Amino acid sequence: MRNFVTGAALAVLMAASAVAAPTYIRAGRLIDIPGKSVRGPSTIVVDNGRIIAVTDDQVRIEPGATIIDLSDKTVLPGLIDSHVHLSSDRGGEQALLAEVRDDHPLQAFEAEMNGMKTLRAGFTTVRNLGDDKGVTLALREAIKRGWVQGPRIIDAAQSISTTGGHMDGRGALNDELASHLPDPENLCDSVESCRRVVRRQIDRGADVIKFATTGGVNSGTGLATRMFEDEARALIDTAHAYGRKVAVHAHGADGIKLALRAGADSIEHGTVMDDEIVRLMKAKGTYYVPTLSTVNGYLERLAKDPNAYTGAVKAQIDWRIGITGQSLAKAYPAGVKIAYGTDAGVSKHGRNADEFELLVKYGMPPAEALKAATVNAADLLGLSQEIGTIEPGKSADIIAVTGDPLQDVTVLKKVGFVMAQGNVVVHQR
Repeated sequence: MRNFVTGAALAVLMAASAVAAPTYIRAGRLIDIPGKSVRGPSTIVVDNGRIIAVTDDQVRIEPGATIIDLSDKTVLPGLIDSHVHLSSDRGGEQALLAEVRDDHPLQAFEAEMNGMKTLRAGFTTVRNLGDDKGVTLALREAIKRGWVQGPRIIDAAQSISTTGGHMDGRGALNDELASHLPDPENLCDSVESCRRVVRRQIDRGADVIKFATTGGVNSGTGLATRMFEDEARALIDTAHAYGRKVAVHAHGADGIKLALRAGADSIEHGTVMDDEIVRLMKAKGTYYVPTLSTVNGYLERLAKDPNAYTGAVKAQIDWRIGITGQSLAKAYPAGVKIAYGTDAGVSKHGRNADEFELLVKYGMPPAEALKAATVNAADLLGLSQEIGTIEPGKSADIIAVTGDPLQDVTVLKKVGFVMAQGNVVVHQR
């Protein structure tokens, strides 16, 4: 049974709670709980950043209240992107040059800019999976303190890698330049060192831990497994002991299986899946985050500059483009849990909704794609009591679009209204 308040009960609730000046949102159609039936004309009452009532009735408006008329729109919960990298919006050779030339304070401003692009696109919560400079940790805190606007951020601090693995950033540099860098704090090559690097990221403020069991496309390090099972178990067991979930970057099948056996909470990318992987993921309840729209970023950059990517990286990008969607086509019909994630930063920030179109293209009904970006993603992030649906008591993260996203997911590319934690960010009248 849905949790909403009738008009008569709302009047009692308002009087009892002595709400001074709430905001009333008039919705033409309301997808309050994605995956359940759509409601018709409804009123959402928001106060102090939270939803206090949802009613089908035309309720009495309190004196001094703000009224937001979305009676010609479809209203739904703020969207969630479970895999972003806010600190950059560049790739290939351009990204490497920026790493060398742009200092950390400048990168912090870039992260804030990308956060706002994301928020204005209707994504009110993101999980940032990797930033070796700490600028996104700082942005997360600045947003919490109200110093700047931005989406709610669940941050992984620095992604963890083996020496020479996908997130060992020294691989793109020559030996002389690499020799002047401080020892990385994200590398582990033994059980003891893996435990230590997890504790280090948590000490820095990580909400979630992310590591790679395989090489990666953007580093040119391939599909092969780059970690031993005892190392992966040490990483995951340590993170879980500290109450942190673990996201595992894995492309090749062997690396995915290793992560699943070790207890990963989500598999990121998961590009090569076989029947055994699908069975394991379903049995363990592990989430799959497909990040299909990375290919959009690759194709767009290559269209502008055929030399944007070179060597092994270009070869792996060609492979990734060709195989995109095949794992989702296996996983979704089998009942694997899917959470929405784009890898924005590889694809473009602010274009996060492009992923919906690809999810549908490769087999998910629009309603399930929307559920992946709300209910499922909230569950993966451990925030189901706070976000993912429009219900009393939850954060007032609310968006609105023209049209029906359950028939045409592309309408989510043009979000005309965004409210984040009760604050109106976008309102196109």
